[in-house]
Amino acid sequence: MGFTIASLWQAPAINPINRKSNVLAQYGPVNDPTIEKAKSIPVLNPFNVYGRVFFFSWWGFFVAFCSWYSFPPLLTETIKKDLNLSQAEVANSNILALAAALIVRLVAGFACDRYGARWTFAAILLLGAIPTALAGTVKTHNGLVVLRFFVGILGGSFIPCQVWTTGFFDKSVVGTANAMAAGLGNAGSGVTYFLMPAIFDSLVQRQGLTEHKAWRVAFLVPFILITVTAIGMILTCPDTPTGKWSSRNRDVQRHLDMRDTFFSTNTVGNGQGNASSIDSGNDTVELNSTKRHGHFTDAQAQEDDLLTAASWELVEKPTVKGSLEALCTLPTLTLMVVYFCSFGTELCINSVLGAYYAGNFPSLGQTGSGSWAAMFGLLNAVFRPAGGLLGDLVYRYTKSLWGKKILLHSLGVLLGVFMILVGVNDPRSKSMMFGLMTGMAFFDEASNGACFALVPHVRPTSNGLITGVTGAAGNLGGIMFLLIGRYTSDAADHPKVFWLIGIITIAGNLLVAWIRPIPKGQLGGR
Repeated sequence: MGFTIASLWQAPAINPINRKSNVLAQYGPVNDPTIEKAKSIPVLNPFNVYGRVFFFSWWGFFVAFCSWYSFPPLLTETIKKDLNLSQAEVANSNILALAAALIVRLVAGFACDRYGARWTFAAILLLGAIPTALAGTVKTHNGLVVLRFFVGILGGSFIPCQVWTTGFFDKSVVGTANAMAAGLGNAGSGVTYFLMPAIFDSLVQRQGLTEHKAWRVAFLVPFILITVTAIGMILTCPDTPTGKWSSRNRDVQRHLDMRDTFFSTNTVGNGQGNASSIDSGNDTVELNSTKRHGHFTDAQAQEDDLLTAASWELVEKPTVKGSLEALCTLPTLTLMVVYFCSFGTELCINSVLGAYYAGNFPSLGQTGSGSWAAMFGLLNAVFRPAGGLLGDLVYRYTKSLWGKKILLHSLGVLLGVFMILVGVNDPRSKSMMFGLMTGMAFFDEASNGACFALVPHVRPTSNGLITGVTGAAGNLGGIMFLLIGRYTSDAADHPKVFWLIGIITIAGNLLVAWIRPIPKGQLGGR
């Protein structure tokens, strides 16, 4: 189904895996709504359940990102001066903010598989809202580090954001849905560069507050946004297209039980037991249950195939054995390495770009350098969805996951090239600097989007776990890259940091480019 403008607000067509069988089409339409996944993204229709879930997915991540990165725009001058911080202490607080998100992302992956994405999402937002409200109590460097560590909890919201959209959208559009939700959410890192200085300036100039009080009061705005969003998510959205997360297993079985009527009364009676495949997305999966169980009737064999097909879309309850099997595969390692490089780069840049611009262009000042730095994050709203859309298009026309994977590594290598160009040239011309940064933003953010266009295909029965470890790898990359800047050069030597990260990014992508997209023998996710 091609894209139409109307699909942005119309209720989407449904493509449940249990209703895809060519067998069932012989007996008329089946209208049971279980395991329904949307084949389009009603971005502009929050009244539709799919549109509403999509809205809260990206908006929840957006407000979380706004708060998570609300400190850097004011750290360049105001907070640094008020707390008498050194550049090294500022760097330490940036690193600790990422460390908390790394831990939460790992935990969030398990929580999504166990309790569902909606409750995991809301819990992360409410937990992160508390330290956000307490930002005004900070008086020392140590206090800032501790507070930013706990505010970093909000960085874990990315995991339920992606898991939630994966559960509601079909494989034909899931790359676009994930990338769009994450891209709009990541744009919060850009908006906060405008938002926080604007709130601060308004409190100083219009409300007459001192700078010491104004930056502290400013943090009440993200606190309110986060709290209202979490409550709205809980009250207005379901866990899955069928309702509660805890009942998903029963829903699948109920869906299959309804097919018993078709098989027992029509398939055998009419002698129509010859269907040999189930259309599962872009690939046709051959049905072998009749061969495996020769003593079964055709109807029983077909029912067994439907149960197998349903299981490919059903997230399993996490177990130690299952989790280790999902983690200890080369395709999972590939996702982690690629996201370590791409999202790690983005997090590092978000933390230092304002200071880099201020150093190269002193005339910009705190507000001006922050505004230009905001553009890097704001471009997520376009460039990250572009990566997911490209992934879906390549998959649609090549009908192979290798297409998605080659695209992913190509974007990663070109990101490294642009990082090296910025680092080697260290532009003092605004046009050259902003031009190179725009090119780098495209390949960085499109790479992030392309990565999570591939994630839903790898061990879909452990989607939360795979999403969690991949997202955590991105945070680990951000920490490592900030540590490179912290300990391998002068704190303000940003060009060296850029070209070093560029070399690591190119090497990382090339090292894992040969690995197959999904584990050998995996049935689902194709």
